Amino acid sequence: MGLNAFVAFGIAKLPEMTWADAMGLVVLEGLIILLLVLTGFRKAVLHAVPAPLKTAISVGIGLFITVVGLVDAGFVRKAEGGPLGELGVGGFLAGWPLLVFVIGLFIIIALHVRGVKGAILYGILGTTILAMVVEAVFSIGSQTNEAGELVNPTGWGLNVPQVPDSIAATPQFGLLGDFNLLGSFDKIGVVSAALLVFTILLADFFDTMGTMVAVGAEGDLLDEEGNPPNSQRILVVDSLAAAAGGAAAVSSNTSYIESASGVGEGARTGLASVVTGVLFLLATFLSPLVAVVPYEAATPALVLVGFLMMQQVKEIDWEDLEIAIPAFLTIALMPFTYSITAGIGAGFVSYVFIKAVRGRAATIHPLMWLVAGLFVLYFGIDPIKGVLGVG
Repeated sequence: MGLNAFVAFGIAKLPEMTWADAMGLVVLEGLIILLLVLTGFRKAVLHAVPAPLKTAISVGIGLFITVVGLVDAGFVRKAEGGPLGELGVGGFLAGWPLLVFVIGLFIIIALHVRGVKGAILYGILGTTILAMVVEAVFSIGSQTNEAGELVNPTGWGLNVPQVPDSIAATPQFGLLGDFNLLGSFDKIGVVSAALLVFTILLADFFDTMGTMVAVGAEGDLLDEEGNPPNSQRILVVDSLAAAAGGAAAVSSNTSYIESASGVGEGARTGLASVVTGVLFLLATFLSPLVAVVPYEAATPALVLVGFLMMQQVKEIDWEDLEIAIPAFLTIALMPFTYSITAGIGAGFVSYVFIKAVRGRAATIHPLMWLVAGLFVLYFGIDPIKGVLGVG
């Protein structure tokens, strides 16, 4: 979602930038990442990261998806002029949708602790039925109007759970293939366009790495160094998908961390991914039916999976400050900044810094030096633009 937001608001809304120009940058970023994969660089970086930091990435992503679930359900919201987040509406669990979320969470927890296979799926289905009954009885409606303005704080978050007029709809393919590979370089200049590509690339590069490690750890598929099996194949597919996303006029396609919910239910092979892909394809034609499931029914799954991923925290040596502090920053900043990339970057930079100030610079893998330097550029991208005088 971070990539989606950056492409939509940080690139596409730039003066003179068209959607096709923005998608051209996404395609270019995907092609560059593919080159890095084929040369072995991306896999080498993955293997250069210390195993405890990979564990911290998994734990941080667990907290991140928990926060995503709580926020999307409306259980935690940003208070106007108040704290970073508050409980429900005005500090209270107001409204039927929030109650549905809480009930759904307890249903999934109960099924999980009872050892029921498919607990997450059954929980989502059961909660969706409950939500439809609640909507039919109380006619709650959506939180927002057609303009996207908040008009009903105690309403449903994304979809109103009601029986659709039809179960099928024709997808819109009007923007398919609508991209201009180098158009942005003419519109905003070579330096500005290059900095935008760098920003997308770094976020995509390490979001995928974090997802691979986190999902692999949840499935107990990692080796002793914390690396997933067949990582080169995964990276090739991911990079091709990134370029294909731009060509299809959407932001960079990437591995999604919600895969951990399927792994938590027992998915271990590529068959699960094939089934998921087929269902996504069907969903493009069955969007009215898919829209029946509200956030409040789907997000309890993210909270439970976050708990499952959090259990790995015991594998980190909290007595070793060279690992403990970077691990803490990695874990804490992912949910607080709503960014997997920011958490990984903070962990990598602090790891190199602490090693260096303790006189152990020689023990740092050369690629960790390089990656830490790139993250320093990433975090300072706006000041750098100011110095260079580019937008």
